[in-house]
Amino acid sequence: MRFASHMPRALAEARAAAARGETPVGAVISRGTEILAADGNRVRELSDPTAHAEILVLRAAARRLGTERLAGCDLTVTLEPCPMCAGAISLARVARLYYGAADPKSGGVEHGPRVFARSTCHHAPEIYGGIAEAAAAALLRAFFAARR
Repeated sequence: MRFASHMPRALAEARAAAARGETPVGAVISRGTEILAADGNRVRELSDPTAHAEILVLRAAARRLGTERLAGCDLTVTLEPCPMCAGAISLARVARLYYGAADPKSGGVEHGPRVFARSTCHHAPEIYGGIAEAAAAALLRAFFAARR
């Protein structure tokens, strides 16, 4: 297993998303030590239900590399990806997925539909959950507690 060294940056992107009033999820896509893209959720800001952090960084990295396939790239995200994002990760052929907090309610990787375990899934990345889980979960708890 490679070490998910980009989780601190993903957490910073999640904090920036929270400051914008977005659900605090941050993502980084990298190739080796090079960060190709980093962002946080922008669903409200862009009035786009697909503007999850994972989708934004996948799009940016694909544009940067000039290809829809991100083979050899790693995705680090603070929260277990939802089914939509898991599908996009598969289509992009991401090599490794590192995530922080599990999402039993809306996750699509190790909870819910478990997208990568389906026979219809064309590519499944290596998956490493629980990276900086306490910090990622604390951000989410604080964000939602402030809105109650």
